[in-house]
Amino acid sequence: MPAHDHAMMMAMGHAHHHGAMPGMYGPYPASREASGTAWQPQVAEHSGVHLVRGAWMVMVHGQAGLAWDRQGGPRGDTKVFSDNMVMALATRPAGPGTLGLRVMSSLEPATTGKQGYPLLLQTGETADGVRPLVDRQHPHDLFMELAGVYRVTLGERSLFVYAGLPGEPALGPPAYMHRFSGSEIPETPISHHWLDSSHITYGVLTLGAVAGGWKLEASSFRGREPDQDRWNLERPKLDSHSFRASWNPAPAWALQASYGRLASVEQLEPGTDVDRTTLSAMWDGSRPGRRWQTTLAWGRNRARPGETLDAALLESAITLRDRHTLAGRIERARKDELFEAPDPRAGRPFTVGKASLTYRYDFWRTTHLSVGAGALGSVAFVPDAIQDAYGERPLSGMLFARARLR
Repeated sequence: MPAHDHAMMMAMGHAHHHGAMPGMYGPYPASREASGTAWQPQVAEHSGVHLVRGAWMVMVHGQAGLAWDRQGGPRGDTKVFSDNMVMALATRPAGPGTLGLRVMSSLEPATTGKQGYPLLLQTGETADGVRPLVDRQHPHDLFMELAGVYRVTLGERSLFVYAGLPGEPALGPPAYMHRFSGSEIPETPISHHWLDSSHITYGVLTLGAVAGGWKLEASSFRGREPDQDRWNLERPKLDSHSFRASWNPAPAWALQASYGRLASVEQLEPGTDVDRTTLSAMWDGSRPGRRWQTTLAWGRNRARPGETLDAALLESAITLRDRHTLAGRIERARKDELFEAPDPRAGRPFTVGKASLTYRYDFWRTTHLSVGAGALGSVAFVPDAIQDAYGERPLSGMLFARARLR
């Protein structure tokens, strides 16, 4: 048996033991993989519908939520919106290696709208190409990932190439909606643009090597974040680069360190580049009857020209008896986009924070679908200098329902 076929058979056997398909980037179960080419702990559950169609092994995953959002304080707002996404992964032998395809899409441009949803202290991107979005979370694009992968396995090692339009470069931890600790909290982290905002990038080419629990990657990609037109495919441009080292020292752990130089990141500030550095650690304590994951992450954006700003995040989620999910997140970020001219505070950095806690009960479950409802409460922390705009400790909340493939 050729070496790559033998490795594929071993990976399929190991994957079957863990209830997952083989990995797309190496000879291990796909449970180790998350968004783009990022890793999570190998013992993490890889939820979705798994299919075999001829030579293809396919996994389909998706979720849709409906939320009533009330953000407090003078800058708060209220809105009903839906966040949603569907993704499909497929792999098959091809020549001396393995071919993989990744597709992910969202209808948030319609169900959330161009202005996104209210979220105190959130910054990044634009709704109209003229003004920045502040205290709101932008919708995701219709096309979140359209990517192909080719991998060659050499015993317990592998080499791969990943290309996407859009795709995700080797930069940061898994995107928050792809890690269990983050996906169970129905609001986007305010540190998103320090850690994992490049998960939708129009033009990505990544080369990677895997050896056991190690993975080294280098990416060339377009540094500009998506524009306000969320329905189209944007023109690729490989003007930025990044490097990432990932290490899974044990099945319950996933560590990464990454650095990227992003050209002209913000559409409204085309002359500003960003050097981004991230560190993260993920731990998964899942066992029969309990799913539990915790993520600690730090990111630094050094604008050129501009400020050097840091953000940090700690989040954890646990599901008990397949019904009760409790999740929490604490964040701290230093932001300089909270005010626009002519406010004299425009461009000044302020250290802000947020703490959120959520509970969901899944009241209906079938073999491949779960439906639940829950509530989220959060408190924002702002310095004295901006309390006239936000209030002293603004409180916010959400009521939500969610359906998910499992």
